[in-house]
Amino acid sequence: MIRVCVAGATGWTGGAVAEAVAAADDLTLTSAVSRSAAGGGIAGAPVYASVSQALDGVDVLVDYTSHEVVKDHVLTAILRGVHVVIGSSGLSAEDFDEIRAQAEEASVGVIAAGNFSLTAAMAQAAATLAARYLPSWEIIDYASAGKTDAPSGTSRELAERLSGVRPPEVAVPVETTAGHVEARGATIGATQVHSVRLPGFSVSTEVVFGLPDERLVIRHDAGSTAAPYVAGTLLAVRRAPHVTGLVRGLDTLLLQGD
Repeated sequence: MIRVCVAGATGWTGGAVAEAVAAADDLTLTSAVSRSAAGGGIAGAPVYASVSQALDGVDVLVDYTSHEVVKDHVLTAILRGVHVVIGSSGLSAEDFDEIRAQAEEASVGVIAAGNFSLTAAMAQAAATLAARYLPSWEIIDYASAGKTDAPSGTSRELAERLSGVRPPEVAVPVETTAGHVEARGATIGATQVHSVRLPGFSVSTEVVFGLPDERLVIRHDAGSTAAPYVAGTLLAVRRAPHVTGLVRGLDTLLLQGD
């Protein structure tokens, strides 16, 4: 039985994950973290105001909080010898380098994904394969008007993954753009990412590959519920105790096999 703490347990995704953990035969919801519900209970588990209070007897921390606190939570868990599944967005490549080093030193497993949807993982795997053969690409990142971080964790992870395959070819270097350089988007890794924030979107990520007179678009669209993220998160929870160091991307985890 894997003992789990869910941070952000009253949030949109965290709430769905906490319920799924409590219902699973091989997992137990040992504790939860929510400042707004501290002192109460969720699915029979006590709710604490901070992660540091909630880790006693926990094997895996699942974090669905915010970019402002997630790094602190992850490092706190690692120092306590607790494995971590990161569902929160907003961590930079430098943050992940630090987390990787700390996790390896502590012999703890950390699994992070910008998106724990199985279909998003397959889209990322397909895009990574395409980048080996198609030399030019950019990413368009769509999300709701109220999303405070940009780009989304899904797009950031994808940009860094594609940039790790090789830098894309760019006919006109971004810094020599005539007019407004900002119109070319943000450079994440070596990839240009354009974030759109409008009502009517949940999270959609589109990577466009271009060759002369042809184009390939790989796009993932998320719906209006947290259901797509639950199965992938639970898969990561089950695998985290068998990992040492950092694994980034649900597709990486899936393609590693058992």
